[in-house]
Amino acid sequence: MPDVDDELMTVGELSRRTGLSIKAIREYESLGLIYSKGRSEGNYRLFGEAALWCASVIQELRSVGLTIKEIKRLADAYMSEPDRPIGPQIASALDRAEERIAAQLRELEAVRERIRAYRHDHARALAGHADATLAALGDGAVREIANVAAA
Repeated sequence: MPDVDDELMTVGELSRRTGLSIKAIREYESLGLIYSKGRSEGNYRLFGEAALWCASVIQELRSVGLTIKEIKRLADAYMSEPDRPIGPQIASALDRAEERIAAQLRELEAVRERIRAYRHDHARALAGHADATLAALGDGAVREIANVAAA
């Protein structure tokens, strides 16, 4: 039976109060990251104030780059050893997230450099000069693509 002080809410109300989609809340509940307090007489899932806290923690950890799988591992670790400080495990997860982001930034910077090189190599064609061509890679060889004049 829920605590009398605990304001119970449906999944829709929890969604409105947290900004999470109903689908996300259901996923988090199925993963054991958010717990319901049971069901209403109309068979609606009911959530207590603790669900608001759990949703907030999930959102915060997602906002710093942790995946749902990583958050689930942290929650499982905490639940299996609640007296053990979770901070060092969160720090390790943050390190991995930061490494992922650094790799993504390197990949994006490489794309930016390819864009710059392409702009440089094809400046005349990009400026609309009819006599200029664009080179594209295909099947391992360079083939020319002629600009088509508007008919």
